[in-house]
Amino acid sequence: MPLSEDQQAEITAARATAQPTLRAVSPGMEKHLYIAQRVLDHGFVRVVDYMGDDAAIVQAARVSYGAGTKKARDDSGLIRYLMRHWHSTPFEMCEIKLHVKLPVFVARQWIRHRTANVNEYSARYSILDREFYIPAPDSLAAQSTVNNQGRGDVLQGEEAERVLRILKDDSMRAYDHYEDMLSQDGQQGLARELARMNLPANIYTQWYWKTDLHNLFHFLRLRADAHAQYEIRVYAEAIAAMVKDWVPAAYGAFEDYRMGGVQLSAKGVEVIRRRLAGEAVTQESSGMSKGEWREFVEVFG
Repeated sequence: MPLSEDQQAEITAARATAQPTLRAVSPGMEKHLYIAQRVLDHGFVRVVDYMGDDAAIVQAARVSYGAGTKKARDDSGLIRYLMRHWHSTPFEMCEIKLHVKLPVFVARQWIRHRTANVNEYSARYSILDREFYIPAPDSLAAQSTVNNQGRGDVLQGEEAERVLRILKDDSMRAYDHYEDMLSQDGQQGLARELARMNLPANIYTQWYWKTDLHNLFHFLRLRADAHAQYEIRVYAEAIAAMVKDWVPAAYGAFEDYRMGGVQLSAKGVEVIRRRLAGEAVTQESSGMSKGEWREFVEVFG
């Protein structure tokens, strides 16, 4: 199950005990605080703590205190300006700490975002649970024939059943051997730090992950993108929904300029200008490589 009984009891107790504070709070984030959002078959993501809101971004940008006479629409306009011109430090004034339960192979992809503080569940000291990520049938896809990092068509019929059977059988067999090596029945048992090496990459781990909003937006831009691997994308989408409620003005600017926007090279800008002037531009006359031209055409036609 995604949450243990102890974890659920901890969350229930935390939400039942409100604390008075002079800190700025985000009503949108308060409704998410501590609650675990289920992801995949056994995973979850939940907000453990956060600092700052849209006003903290504006305050840092203006290096002033209090709302003053500025109106909300002025704040939103400033945030959009900061996002549009790639300012970063004002967004670093907001921070978030997440508790995430995820498959090890997703964690190894996630950890490539090195701009965070991470503390992971240690299989040197504790025994991992018998919980594995087994994809739903509609997530079983063949290797893409055009993208070495992507997926192709979904497996069907007997082939899908065969792959699912292998995944389940191998996972259970590996965990059985893991338990056998740890056994104290009549033998000393292998050290936990060694026994864990036999576990598959689809077993679940947990960590606390703390980062600032600037770096979180970078994570979401890559991992909540439609081209991202499904298993990490669903985590990013769950986090994005929380961030949208936490800092609505900043998230709106992020959606507009990062998620929904495109970045043009100098060659791309020149092609647009030439097209607006009525010139028929080809890949050969654009100065772009075939890959650059293909990506340009996908956006602008």
